[in-house]
Amino acid sequence: MIQAIRGTKDILPGNSHFWQFVENKFRTVSLQYGFKELRTPIFEKTELFSRGVDEETDIVNKEMYTFEDRGHESLTLRPEGTAPIVRSIIENSLLQQGQALKVWYFGPYFRYERPQKGRFRQFLHFGIEALGDEKPELDVEVISISLQLSLIHIYEPTRPY
Repeated sequence: MIQAIRGTKDILPGNSHFWQFVENKFRTVSLQYGFKELRTPIFEKTELFSRGVDEETDIVNKEMYTFEDRGHESLTLRPEGTAPIVRSIIENSLLQQGQALKVWYFGPYFRYERPQKGRFRQFLHFGIEALGDEKPELDVEVISISLQLSLIHIYEPTRPY
């Protein structure tokens, strides 16, 4: 019998509603603060992470799932969210002069870590990015969103908040 890869986990029907609850909370809270969803591909050119994260970090040296495609281009399953988000914003000219761009993202990420309690090779990650404005109010919003989301009680999603 073929089993799931060590460091990955199936989300079974009895637990998928917990994940849907959390995803919906992320979406709802982010939208309340004016953040819009931005989705990036699950894999990117390897150089995005080696240049953006710094070639000397453990992520680049030890933890990335990197492979060569048929065209001999080095591709990497995304190990983190900021570099792909910034790449997309620049590539698609989303920054407007003098205006903040506020985006959120959620999805699967991959790191080749030695599996241990609480760490997985494939994991779900939520993040927010606010770019294009240096107003401290943006920092306050990010902190407020983090605080609001940290109060989610995921074990009883039917409990009113």
